[in-house]
Parts: sequence; structure tokens; C-alpha cells
Amino acid sequence: MTPAANRFPALTGHPVFATLPETVFETMSRLARQHDAINLGQGFPDGQGPDDVRAAAARALDSVSNQYPPMMGLPSLRTAIAAHYRHHQGLDLDPEREVMVTSGATEALAGALMALIRPGDEVVLFEPMYDAYLPLVRRAGGVPRFVTLKPPHFRIEEAALAEAFSERTRIVLLNNPLNPSATVFGLDDLALLAAFCRRFDAVAICDEVWEHVIFDGRRHLPLIALPGMRERTVKIGSAGKIFSLTGWKVGFVMAAEPLMRVLSRAHQFLTFTTPPNLQEAVAYGLAKDDRYFEDIRTGLARSRDRLAAGLSEIGFTVLPSAGTYFLTVDIAGLAADDVAFCRRIVSEHGVAAIPVSAFYEGGSVRNLARFCFAKTDATLDAAVERLAGLFRVG
Repeated sequence: MTPAANRFPALTGHPVFATLPETVFETMSRLARQHDAINLGQGFPDGQGPDDVRAAAARALDSVSNQYPPMMGLPSLRTAIAAHYRHHQGLDLDPEREVMVTSGATEALAGALMALIRPGDEVVLFEPMYDAYLPLVRRAGGVPRFVTLKPPHFRIEEAALAEAFSERTRIVLLNNPLNPSATVFGLDDLALLAAFCRRFDAVAICDEVWEHVIFDGRRHLPLIALPGMRERTVKIGSAGKIFSLTGWKVGFVMAAEPLMRVLSRAHQFLTFTTPPNLQEAVAYGLAKDDRYFEDIRTGLARSRDRLAAGLSEIGFTVLPSAGTYFLTVDIAGLAADDVAFCRRIVSEHGVAAIPVSAFYEGGSVRNLARFCFAKTDATLDAAVERLAGLFRVG
């Protein structure tokens, strides 16, 4: 076969996306299907999501126009987003000028990076990091600067920030709570980061899709609420994570009006808008009472504890999980590295996980694997039973 570069001369020079490998999530999910394995790799919950929210979407197919909704999102949803964050996080947002709806949080991230990065701008990234961040930064012309967070606590350290920030720093991209480490950054971490953003006049893009999925009495602290950050922060949320409806792809963007004007210009040339019936259903869901959100956290914390106990009992070293759907285990001594470990357990023991080195540029940490616990008790118990074979002798 003729090489692609010869058939398509425009592909010479290695475009960012053309040379990317298959994502680790797709690889492990494909192997899970191939080996009929229990998939604790990709982060989606069992179940169909809340009945009443899905019913609201079904009703809206008949009661709301199915033609193009406003580019910024339905007024009902933007109003609901502002009210939701006022109630849960004390934020004062103008729904007309400071709130935008996107087709998922990844679109929101892509749009923000494309809108705000000028070629050659430096972008501070915290690793481990969601695998979309780096190619999106590079596609937008940004120069990545990495802050490597190390297990088991994954804390932000002043010396690491001082090394990463410079006069060329334009953007800081923070995921809080952090996937895959399940870290929830507290006030000390955030205040330190905010001080660097103010000192270097950087804009913070905050991927806060896990903000409701936090445990053990913790409260999410949005960076946008810290002194000096209101005018320099883009806050991103996700209905998919809030309502366990990951396939809906409804995201939220919140920012001060001068930033939002720029962000909306990118959005209008990406997806432009999002299915109106889903927007209407999310508006309904965001107004649910506190008990709903408390029950979600309680149920997921119970699943976390069940999987953590099971993995510990069979011999794994389990790292703390303060939020998200994930537990991380230390696999040192069980395989040459995390990729080999994950390939082994899916093929030999019928359980899929994600190697955490995929979340680090250059794979500087290679002894951790991530499991998703947003599953039924039966699924979690069956996975633990299968993994017990790793520790059985004879």
C-alpha cells in the first residue's frame, strides 16, 4: 500500500492528531470485549442514570423545539446552571453573559484551549492528566510545561510550580478532582496555584467535571472562587458525570464576560450547539434537592470501599481515593510495568484496568493501575474473585 504521506501530501510533517495512537481507553475496552472480561477500565457507571432526568429528556422531545437552540445554550439550562452553582458552591454567575453550554466537557476544553492559546504560549499541565489535554494544547500551538504529581498523595509543590511557570506562561490547566489519582485538591494547594496564576498573569482552565463525586465529607472548592481568580478562570463542568449519563455529552462553561466572549467564538465553530431535549432535562436535574447529590456520593463511596476492601484482602496495595469513580493500586512486583500488568490481567484473569503511565508524558510513573468502582456489587465482587488468581500459589 502507498504510504499515507505519498497519497496525501498534506499529511507530511506529522500533524498532531494524524500520528496519535489509539487511546488507552479504547485499547483496553477492545481487549475487554475480546477476552469477555469485566471492564473496570473505562470510567462509566453501570445503569441508565436517574429515571426522572431521562423522563424529562423524553418529554422534551415533544415539548421543546428540535431545531437549532441558541448557540450559548437554552436559557432554561443556563439559568439552572447559575442557580445550581450559587447553591452548591456560592458562585455568583450571570446566566446570560457568563454561562455557556457545550457538547460535553471535552468540547469545552478544546474550545477554551483553541480560543485562549496563541502559538508559542506556554501551558502548565499537571500530570497524571486526562489524555486529551496534551494533543489539544499542541494542536492549539501551545508549548506544554509539566508539573509531575507523585504518588501516593499527588500534592502540588511550590518548587515544581516555580520550575514550570515563566514569563511565557499563558494558561494553566487543572483537573480537580484529579483523574486518575482520585485526589481532591484542598485550599492550600489551590491558594498556592492561584498565587502563581496572579503573579504570572495566567488564565486557569479548570476541568471540574468530578466536583460532585467527592467523598468522606469533603467539599469541592472551585479555583474561580479564590481571591483574584474570578476574572482569570474558566470553570468547566459535566452533566454526564453529575447524573451518571456519560453518553449525553452535555458540558458547562463558566467564566467572566470578557473571557466568555472569546470562548464563545471557538464554540460557535466546533459543535455550535447541543441537543435541546438533553439540555432541558439537565436543567431539570440541576434543580434536584441536596438529598439526590448526597445519595449519589454515599452510594459511590460504598462501592469504593467495597472494591478497596476486596483488593486489599487479596494482596493489593490500594491508594486513597477522595473522589471520582476510580481506585489506584500499586502493582510493583506483579509485572514489569503497568502496561504489561493490565494486558496480563485482561487476557489471563478477565479484568480490564487502565495503566496509569498513560496519563504521564513519557510514562515517568509505571507502577500504578486504575480500576473503576462505579459498578454493581456483583460486578465488583466478580472482578476481585478473578484478580485473586494473581496471588494464588499452585
